[in-house]
Amino acid sequence: MKLIAQIVGGIVLVIVMALLTVFVFSTQALNRVVEYSDTSPPIPKDSASIARGRHLARAIGKCVDCHGDDLGGMVLADQMPFARLVGPNLTTGRGGIAADRTDDDYLRAIRHGIGVGGRALVLMPAKAYWHMGDDDVAALVAYLRSVPPVDRELPPSEFGLVGRFALLRGELDAMFDAKDMDHMARRSAPPAPDSTADYGRYLANIGGCTHCHGPTLSGGPIPSGPPDGRPAANLTPEAIGAWTEADFFKALREGVRPNGTPIDSTQMPIRMTREMTDLETKAVFKYLQSVPAKATGGR
Repeated sequence: MKLIAQIVGGIVLVIVMALLTVFVFSTQALNRVVEYSDTSPPIPKDSASIARGRHLARAIGKCVDCHGDDLGGMVLADQMPFARLVGPNLTTGRGGIAADRTDDDYLRAIRHGIGVGGRALVLMPAKAYWHMGDDDVAALVAYLRSVPPVDRELPPSEFGLVGRFALLRGELDAMFDAKDMDHMARRSAPPAPDSTADYGRYLANIGGCTHCHGPTLSGGPIPSGPPDGRPAANLTPEAIGAWTEADFFKALREGVRPNGTPIDSTQMPIRMTREMTDLETKAVFKYLQSVPAKATGGR
């Protein structure tokens, strides 16, 4: 019996040490500081800039998709022991994070996906927002500072044991944009707002089209999406080359394809894209028609 007890005790010790190792190394990975270089533009306070920021937060950047229509935050997924993922409360209300955030904090989070303390933020689409021009990012921050306080206390995002093991295996890297971005790269000034392919490219970048549909817009599985999620559609002329501008408007505003089939609104944020202006929608359509045709799934 003593031998059996020693064997069982040894096995338990090995398991405990293994779990402790996973916890320690995954915590180090989550807390790793990411360096960046950027300069905060002056934040305006005029009503036109705040209105522009609201439009960016809803129709273009789709902040409300993860943080809620009131930006008071929401639980995105609660699947422990894998992970609990939360879009935090961005207001100054109880449970909100805005009261002690500086303009630099906002800029770092939006353009670089880096939180207070230098840690990479989970599910922050910084690869998309990195392209945001100074005027737009300043307007977005101005709007975020203007929203009414929402009292909503939420738990923090957290990775359970299964998630931490996947983290160490590199299986969750796509959930942390900040980890493989070039934070020192120089940013080109955005084109002037107009119904041109160039402005459409800018909107497609900051609006997350390339984030979900891939750099080539040819679709396929979304790296940061759920394992059982549908693949993103092909947006190149290979798939939508025959679409008219009217077809594209109907898709983004009504969620209906030219053949009459519905677009899954749980995958495609129709409730946000329907708020895009005519100019913006035309610009994005022109851009999509200008990209090289690619086979579906090439991203």
